[in-house]
Amino acid sequence: MEIKNSSKRYHSDGRMIYSCQYHVIFCPKYRRAVLEGDIDIRLKQLILEKQEDYGYTVLDMEVRPDHVHLLLDIDPKRGVVTTVNMIKGYTSHQLRNEFPTLKSRLPTLWTHSKFISSVGSVTLDVVKKYIERQKGV
Repeated sequence: MEIKNSSKRYHSDGRMIYSCQYHVIFCPKYRRAVLEGDIDIRLKQLILEKQEDYGYTVLDMEVRPDHVHLLLDIDPKRGVVTTVNMIKGYTSHQLRNEFPTLKSRLPTLWTHSKFISSVGSVTLDVVKKYIERQKGV
């Protein structure tokens, strides 16, 4: 079930209500500029097609020749690192099979590293003040 509160979306599974969005960035091995043309188009399709299976929603996506930006809404039971690793694993496998030139240019498609930052509608200071005010309740 999905609950909307202005522009923020909350999800419920009956026992938990959550809203977890993350900005994720990852790069091809050696930061090679290989994510162009048909590879760019296919990468976007692959990321979108696994949303339900992997428990995430793509809120925004931009593929540059040498890196990928994703804004994801992720089910916290799966976890952000697990989800991103599944996306990278699936897309690497598919793209390297569909575009053999990637195999000859790179030993693996993606680096092991990734950037992940949580995205919220309130600041850390607001949350801290809210928690502090709960002490007297």
